[in-house]
Amino acid sequence: MLSRRGLMAAAGLWPIAQLRAAGAQPASTQPAALQKSPLKVGLLPFGTVAWEAAVIKAEGIDAAEGLSLEGVRLAGSDAARIAFQGGQVDTIVSDLLWAARLRAEGRAVKFLPYSSTEGALMVAGDSPLRSVADLAGKRLGVAGGPLDKNWLLLRARAREKDGLDLERAAQPVFGAPPLLMRKLESGELDAALLYWTFCARLEARGFRRLIGADGIAAAFGVKGPIALLGYVFDEALLQRAPQTVAGFARASSRAKRALAAGDAAWAPVRPLMAAEDEATYATLKRAFLEGIPRRPASAERTDAERLYAVLARLGGERLVGAAATLPEGLYWDGGPNG
Repeated sequence: MLSRRGLMAAAGLWPIAQLRAAGAQPASTQPAALQKSPLKVGLLPFGTVAWEAAVIKAEGIDAAEGLSLEGVRLAGSDAARIAFQGGQVDTIVSDLLWAARLRAEGRAVKFLPYSSTEGALMVAGDSPLRSVADLAGKRLGVAGGPLDKNWLLLRARAREKDGLDLERAAQPVFGAPPLLMRKLESGELDAALLYWTFCARLEARGFRRLIGADGIAAAFGVKGPIALLGYVFDEALLQRAPQTVAGFARASSRAKRALAAGDAAWAPVRPLMAAEDEATYATLKRAFLEGIPRRPASAERTDAERLYAVLARLGGERLVGAAATLPEGLYWDGGPNG
């Protein structure tokens, strides 16, 4: 699920030229609100946090919310987690399971839903595979490793709905998403469980979803889309600068609304998407918009608890740590005290 797992952000610090083009003022003439210490947001290569950040800058949303944002380029998900834990950045977008594990282990973090867009099990457009049950005996690529949450959920769904043990009945191969995507395209794999950005690119080339993360989750009683990716930040920041966190949450929401409103807001985003053609651009755009969280935190948490229980049972302590249930107080509800 991936989706992603797609974690989100583009390729680096916002260049000075782009900030000026977006209307940023020289430091000496910026409003007093922007002279504060910047809120440092971790950005990963080839993801979507930088898409949102680019809109926040281009639309002047940060200034309107009294924020000064600084995008910090990070090499990947592991580097982002290290940077967050070490205090080099104030927030990153990360996995709900990781945030839950941190909180269960004593680090008081909060989770602000970012996206419910997740991955899918992809097959060629003309593939004879029509259901999960058809995966028996097939070559199946899995992005990530044996403890990838999407793989665990797909295995559980296959066992409970189809009586199929995919670990034994199929031929799973674990690897990096770009490699698996190429092997699926070349026919070396019959299906591949990939993060959403790779799924979108494949869909633009005529591939189709055998089952999406939402379909897998529905098998466990989930009622709606769950944002399994979210901004993670420390409660200490919330206590120290509640208006900054609240302003950032509003800025994130406003940027998403601007992107949903029409094509104009996508102008600064398009160069960051690495979309080689219009079809890829359109599928990436659609998938991103579909993942915008629209449910209250209480509904998110109820469904997340259902999935967490399944994952805790399947992955055990190696996946979720010592917490058998989703920790209390993990979600930030928008209030001054979280």
